Amino acid sequence: MTFVQLIECRTSRLDEMNRLMDQWVEQTRGKRTATHSVVAKDRADASHIVEIVEFPSYEEAMRNSGLPETDRIFQEMVALCDETPTFTDLDVVRDEQLNAATARRFFELAPGRGDAPPFNDVFVEDYHDHDPANVQDVIGLDAVRREVEVWRGGFDFSFTIEDQLAQGDRVCTRWTWRGHHKGEFLGIPPTGKDVTMTGTTIHRCTPDGKIAEGWWQYDRLGLMQQLGALDPLEL
Repeated sequence: MTFVQLIECRTSRLDEMNRLMDQWVEQTRGKRTATHSVVAKDRADASHIVEIVEFPSYEEAMRNSGLPETDRIFQEMVALCDETPTFTDLDVVRDEQLNAATARRFFELAPGRGDAPPFNDVFVEDYHDHDPANVQDVIGLDAVRREVEVWRGGFDFSFTIEDQLAQGDRVCTRWTWRGHHKGEFLGIPPTGKDVTMTGTTIHRCTPDGKIAEGWWQYDRLGLMQQLGALDPLEL
């Protein structure tokens, strides 16, 4: 279970504290067990600073605290504070990465038959899609739905999410696509073949959690080869 430590203090010397944290990051490289750290300033009280540090477990947090570099930096941090920092130890009982959840929802909704779903809770109205297989970028919700319906018309398909990484407003998803070629696709008559391809998609999300932009890279050439749509000279 993930463990989070909240460190709260009051200081008017935030720049010096940030430099101190840079020193700790450098000096504990290869030793520290912290996986994520966020320093935040209270908008209503600029002297109120909160640091949120994430660890794989409570035991790893204690091991991190036992590092001599951590102890030394902490003593220097206390000297920069107007009062002694307070610590709150938290066991994480739910950890939802909302942007990643939105990206996963698209990969769940895209497969199916017939008309594409509205996607109103997934994309912004002027969503911008970058797909190197298309001559022009796809822009707008209606265009996205038409694109999805092309794939739905040609295949019964599904996505398997292999890996997903989220940082800031970006979500990167590595996926495997599997389909059964049931209908015409880009002028190719239905072959009845079971086909597969792999790819990676990067999505940019808005502050309210919808997807505003997407970049695709996938093995479309391999798909065409499996469908028998390539001249041997093109292989």
